[in-house]
Amino acid sequence: MRVGHAIVVFAWALLAGCATAEPRSLAWHVVPGTLQPNRGPDGNSIFLNAPDGLILVDTGRHPEHRDQLLGYAQSRGLPVAAIINTHWHLDHTTGNAELRAAFPQAPVYASGAIEGALRGFLANSRRQTEAALAAGRIPEASLPEVRRAFGVMDNPDSLRPTRPINASGEVEIAGRRLRVNLARFAATEGDVWIHDPEAGLVIAGDLVVAAIPFFDTACPDGWRGALNEIAATPFDTLIPGHGAPMTKPQFLQWRSAFNNLLDCAASSAEQQVCVEGWHRDAAQFITDDRAMITQLLRYYLGSRLRAASEERTRYCRPQT
Repeated sequence: MRVGHAIVVFAWALLAGCATAEPRSLAWHVVPGTLQPNRGPDGNSIFLNAPDGLILVDTGRHPEHRDQLLGYAQSRGLPVAAIINTHWHLDHTTGNAELRAAFPQAPVYASGAIEGALRGFLANSRRQTEAALAAGRIPEASLPEVRRAFGVMDNPDSLRPTRPINASGEVEIAGRRLRVNLARFAATEGDVWIHDPEAGLVIAGDLVVAAIPFFDTACPDGWRGALNEIAATPFDTLIPGHGAPMTKPQFLQWRSAFNNLLDCAASSAEQQVCVEGWHRDAAQFITDDRAMITQLLRYYLGSRLRAASEERTRYCRPQT
């Protein structure tokens, strides 16, 4: 079985106190995600201190990740006063329902891209997964994850924003002032990334994925533009959707690796040249299984970056 990738809902089926008064290092806390073969990943989750409690950015996929989030809030003795979803992928949003059950007053800030995903990508993924289930191609160990994902898709209101992000701008969330940016047609139809000047912090979601960018619902040219906007933003630390926090110079190196991958994909170079180029340019960020990363690169080059024009640009327009 090919390794699952981070945004695909069911990879096996597709593959048959107030922050401004604190030192910057105390203004945020990361609960790291996971990226493992043959298992759906969890994205990074980030807590920001705010006058009204905690702001939680992304809620992960698995119960173990959810428990870490609830445990951190309990250890702080503070409520989750707001949730921000950087994008709709289920490894960043599945925990929404349970976090809101524990903190029912917490609004959800996100883009409206989930609506197109429910009609398109998620619906297609579910059909493929149901076919794989009927054919007995899904391991028993994976069934709890499948049921959990089905449960989320059966109750999609947990994925929908209660406070939609329709444009970039300054927003006061739980009493904390943040710059909330909307990148259209990038890693998804609508990616939210956050700039906190006081903390010198950017939270990038899957616009930055350390080991390998996930192109499943991506518009590569739009994504390139979003990275340029982040590069023009002053910050000390960037937290990616997956992987360890980066300094500004590290992010610029990752952006260079991303651009080189897109340029190679658009050239006549052999696929292996592009794969080796990513491993060279992004070497410092690849802490996961290199064979898994190679497999993903080959998949994305064949199915997305070098696909026919209609497929390459599928996610560069609204999903209907």
